[in-house]
Amino acid sequence: MSELSIYSEQGGEPVFSTVDSARIQHELSLRGIAFDRCASKAELALDADQAVILSTYAEEIHRIQALGDYPTVDAIRMKPDHPDRQALRQKFLSEHTHAEDEVRLFVEGRGLFCLHIRHEVLLVTCEANDWISVPAGTRHWFDMGERPWFCAIRFSNNPSGWVANFTNDPIAERFPRLLSSQANPAETVHP
Repeated sequence: MSELSIYSEQGGEPVFSTVDSARIQHELSLRGIAFDRCASKAELALDADQAVILSTYAEEIHRIQALGDYPTVDAIRMKPDHPDRQALRQKFLSEHTHAEDEVRLFVEGRGLFCLHIRHEVLLVTCEANDWISVPAGTRHWFDMGERPWFCAIRFSNNPSGWVANFTNDPIAERFPRLLSSQANPAETVHP
């Protein structure tokens, strides 16, 4: 289930939390973050490769590309047995920014986007059919969990793909993380 929790940047307990998609969309839009839900698709086959994933979601891809300058599209699929899952998780858990928007359409599983905006930290649990667009320059980090299970279509205007500018701020250590597995795609826990 998609969820939004808003915290003070100091951490502690959330000052606001909701699982209502319309409320999530509203709260994020107030802070310049686009969020929407796409129509549900049939489940992807376990062996679906990038070409199959992109073909299955071609209509949604074209709709999202029309919203901005996103000529580069690919898919990332992470499973609990991915050999680089720990190193990738650690890399994504560090607060960073991008020179371009970070746009994702989740097509299976879950992931946790953590957005550091002004004096707030917004934790957005994205699940299958969630689309999020984080504007260029927004401080954020992403947690895919200890046993990641998600597939996301990535949109970019940078042909080099994912290029991060790390802030070296240890803020992510003060906020809940995502634990995931195939049997139970997501649980948020405090560090």
